[in-house]
Amino acid sequence: MEPTSENKVVFVTRRTRLDELIARYNTRDQAQFVIESQGADFGDYIAEHQLYYQQRNEAERILKGICRVQVVDRQHLTNFIFGKFDTVVALGQDGLVANTLKYLDGQRLIGVNPDPRRWDGVLLPFSVSELGKVVDETFSNSRPIKEVTMARATLNNGQILDAVNDFFIGPQTHFSARYEISVGDQCEKHSSSGIIVSTGLGSTGWLSSLMTGATRIAGSLTRKQLELKQNVEIPWDSKYLYYTVREPFPSQVTRTNLVFGKIDQDTRLTLTSEIPERGVIFSDGIENDFLDFNAGTEVSISISKRSGQLVV
Repeated sequence: MEPTSENKVVFVTRRTRLDELIARYNTRDQAQFVIESQGADFGDYIAEHQLYYQQRNEAERILKGICRVQVVDRQHLTNFIFGKFDTVVALGQDGLVANTLKYLDGQRLIGVNPDPRRWDGVLLPFSVSELGKVVDETFSNSRPIKEVTMARATLNNGQILDAVNDFFIGPQTHFSARYEISVGDQCEKHSSSGIIVSTGLGSTGWLSSLMTGATRIAGSLTRKQLELKQNVEIPWDSKYLYYTVREPFPSQVTRTNLVFGKIDQDTRLTLTSEIPERGVIFSDGIENDFLDFNAGTEVSISISKRSGQLVV
C-alpha cells in the first residue's frame, strides 16, 4: 500500500521477554528449560511474545499505509538521530515511552498499548486499532498534546543528561556515597545510599515508594497512623522537581537536614562528589547509560530546557 502522506513516523519497538531470554541463553529450548526448571510458566512468555509481534506487524502495516516509516528498536535510541518534524510512535510498556521521550526535542510522541490486559498503560492511551485515526489527527494538528517537564543534570565538565521520570545519583553498587549537597544558600556534607530526583511524570514511581516507606517507618516509631495519599501525584507539566535522599547517615561530619525538598526554576540542587570511584548518575532506570560521579565532579540539577510532547 502506497503512503498517503509525505510525513514520516519513527516507529519505536522493544524486545519481548522471550527475545531477551533467547539472547541470553542462545536458543528458545534452552530458555524454556531454564524458566520451567524454576517453576515458572513458559507459556506466558510465548503468549506475550506472539501478541506483541502480531500487534507490531499490524501497527507497521497501518503506518505504512499513511506515511513513510522508519522502525527503531529501543536499544538503538541512544545513537538514533530524530528528524525535527518526525512523529514518533512507541509500541510497548510505559517505560518505552519514557525512554523514548528522553531522546526527543519537541517531536510529538504517540504511545500505543499492545496488550491492555497485561499493561495498565498510563502513557499508552491508544490501541493499535486506533492508530490510523490518531496519526492522521496528529498530522493535521487536531489532537491535543500534553507537555511533560523533564529534569537536567549538568556536570562541571560540560556533560549533560536529561530525565523524563527521575535521576539516581550515588554509588554504582551498595556502599555509602559521600558528597556535599547545596540547595539555595544551604549546604552540608552527606553520607547516604544516593539521591533520587523526580519529575511530575515520575512522581508516582520511585518518589512515591520512598515517601511511602518513610511515612510507614515514622508512623511505626511514633505509634501514630500518619496520613498518606495512595499516590504522590504531581502534574506532568509542573515546573518543579522533588529530591529525596536515601538512607542519610548522621555523624560528626555528615548532616541530615537537606534530605527532601523542591527544585524549581529559581532553585537548583548542586552535588559535589567525594566518592573515590564507581559514583554514577543515570536517568529513568537505564543504568548502562550513565555519567561518572566520582571525586571532584560537580552536578547541578535543574529543569530541562527540553520538554516532552505526548499525544493524548
